[in-house]
Amino acid sequence: MSNILSNMTPESAKKELAKLIADYEEHRDQYFEKGYDEIKFRNNIVNRFFKILGWDVDNIENLPEYNRDVIIHFKLKTKKSTTKPDYAFGLLAELKPLFFVEAKTPATFIKDHKDSAHQIRRYGRSAWLAVSILTNFEEFAVYDCTQPIKQNEPAGVRRIEYFTYSEYLDEKKFEVLWNFSKEAVRKGKFDKYIQTDTQKKGSVPLDKEFIEKLNEWREYLATSIKLNNKHLTEEDINYAVQLIIDRIIFLRFCEDINIEYFGNLQDAAIKGITHQNLIELYHKADEKYNSGLFDFAKDTITPKLKIDNKILKNIITELYRPNTEYEYGVMPVEILGNAYEQFLGHIIKITPSGKARVVPKPEVKKAGGVFYTPQYIVEYIVDNTVGKLIKGKTPEQISKIKIVDPACGSGSFLLGAFICLLKYHSEYYWKKGLHKKKSKNSPLTPEGKLTVAEKKRILLNNLYGVDIDPNAVEVTKLSLLLKTMDGETKESIYLQLKIFHERALPDLDDNIKCGNSLIGYDYNGDFLELNKEERKNIEKKLKFFDWKTAFSEVFKQGGFDAVIGNPPYVQMAMYEWFDDEQKMYLLNKYCSSMGRMNTFGFFIEKGINLLIKDGKLGYIIPNTILTQEYYQELRSLILKTTHIDNIVSYEKLVFVDAVVETTTLILSKPVSKAKTKISFCDKDLNYTEKSIHQETFNRTHKNQFSVSYDELDTQVKSRIERHCKLTFNDIGEINQAIALKSDRTA
Repeated sequence: MSNILSNMTPESAKKELAKLIADYEEHRDQYFEKGYDEIKFRNNIVNRFFKILGWDVDNIENLPEYNRDVIIHFKLKTKKSTTKPDYAFGLLAELKPLFFVEAKTPATFIKDHKDSAHQIRRYGRSAWLAVSILTNFEEFAVYDCTQPIKQNEPAGVRRIEYFTYSEYLDEKKFEVLWNFSKEAVRKGKFDKYIQTDTQKKGSVPLDKEFIEKLNEWREYLATSIKLNNKHLTEEDINYAVQLIIDRIIFLRFCEDINIEYFGNLQDAAIKGITHQNLIELYHKADEKYNSGLFDFAKDTITPKLKIDNKILKNIITELYRPNTEYEYGVMPVEILGNAYEQFLGHIIKITPSGKARVVPKPEVKKAGGVFYTPQYIVEYIVDNTVGKLIKGKTPEQISKIKIVDPACGSGSFLLGAFICLLKYHSEYYWKKGLHKKKSKNSPLTPEGKLTVAEKKRILLNNLYGVDIDPNAVEVTKLSLLLKTMDGETKESIYLQLKIFHERALPDLDDNIKCGNSLIGYDYNGDFLELNKEERKNIEKKLKFFDWKTAFSEVFKQGGFDAVIGNPPYVQMAMYEWFDDEQKMYLLNKYCSSMGRMNTFGFFIEKGINLLIKDGKLGYIIPNTILTQEYYQELRSLILKTTHIDNIVSYEKLVFVDAVVETTTLILSKPVSKAKTKISFCDKDLNYTEKSIHQETFNRTHKNQFSVSYDELDTQVKSRIERHCKLTFNDIGEINQAIALKSDRTA
């Protein structure tokens, strides 16, 4: 079968499928018996079926966890809840599944089985997949997973394919099956299939639905807390609401990945005072996880709160079926982060009548909204910074690498860096065969998964973040902690507690901190001469952050190895809360601004200053950095202190609803003679690259980051002209130099 896996063609697949059909028919009556063992049926029939489609179901290639093309989840099922689909398929199935398969025995008649149809649609939708499969081999059904599910919808709704095993060898039906083959995925046939066969009109993105629900809960909770705890300030209420929602969501995720008992939260809402019952759950969680999320030494507000039972019961009820369509066990943490990014752009305001309203923050409203960084941008920046830094290194060497996002938001870049590190370590240990060695301190389990202790070690050693919003800090922690728990079980958590005498999760307070990355205690020469109350008020307003004190261990080795992120694009002149003193401080502190007070420029200079020698910086920023005159000094600073590894221009707007056009900038220290890649990313995420010498930029007008038009080949010229609306200028020594993108004010 290994040869079949590697050399399967449609013709050879048909021959093998004919044999499987014959074997199935021989024992068909037996498979129809009620109670026939599901696992046995999968091994005998379903696994063979997908091997014929070229998938390495048995991991014959002996790949580590993150590199497998099939993940089998059926061992994670419980009596009370089906936590994950039976199979996930994709070229990197653990990280990027393309479709799920839910397998039944023939005793379940799929055509009219509403619960099974809803189940696979929930799985696919929760994981943001276009389609997924429901099969018992007797029947084969493909479902569109892009649409919300209504409770009473029959099994046929959103079913885009249905046929039986007797039709598998029919030319048209086999073509459908082959669209789900590994070869079809590799060659793009699967992508074309889902684009033509899923009806996406009217679908609501999962993250938008989720943010609407989160904001509803915020308003309910905040109103109840204000009415019952009149002494609390608006700031206290915002803090308490965020913490309560984070705790409930974390525990609900843990239930669906089978770490917490399914229904724990529901049980807390049945009898007595729900909030106090939840506090008891939180204390137990603190004993088990030690995440800081349940730290009552730090949180002195929520234990004393009075909250209406009805409010908490309603929130908890909406987290379970039939009141939710989400399957938290398969929802990627990135989707939660996407929702939370919008969540962080809003704040709770209490009206004079005591009612809570969730409203956009003033700076967000003025900027036109919050824009979550797409995953392909995160991956590109992480691959070209963190990925380059860890390549070829041992885990011991990597443990000294320090990565920071100085404006971490919901944590998407740190999460991307964490996944990159987990994948690398998993591959490294697997190649060393450590999964075969039984040792108390082994970083791999016998199944080849990184132990929770190893994930903790990586998280604490490598990742750091800062944000001015305290809620963003907590959301970043939550995202990283949920990723740490991914793939864990009750048994692995028990092992950590009983054998290693350690709680499962790290406390991230020393890694993820709240503060203003741009303003330090040198803000005002007279600051230290002010009285205690005046200093307190200024600190509360500006949230001074001393990098070298906050991350003293990092700066003992010179600073950070990688600075990554999507810094805020705030034009300070537009906002009244940036007083003249703040503006003067920033203009004096960040000399490269030339009076242009946009925060992304300050973050570039700050990021360069945070880097050690041989460090790398990767940002997604407005493309005004490339050519506009008022960033001339900033470009000069970049050219004098760093090497530009890559500048990426995009055919489509990265932030779909925004007006600002962006570019990805990858820098490294020190200045070198290596070539710079000028890249163009088309709408299908294909990259076209041209290498030039960085010295070229020094010869352009005002150091513009532009490239000689004559240096580009004809194909690239036509694509760039067509999509980027470029203008041509006779500037400096390079005739017809071309701006990478048209300038827009950020």
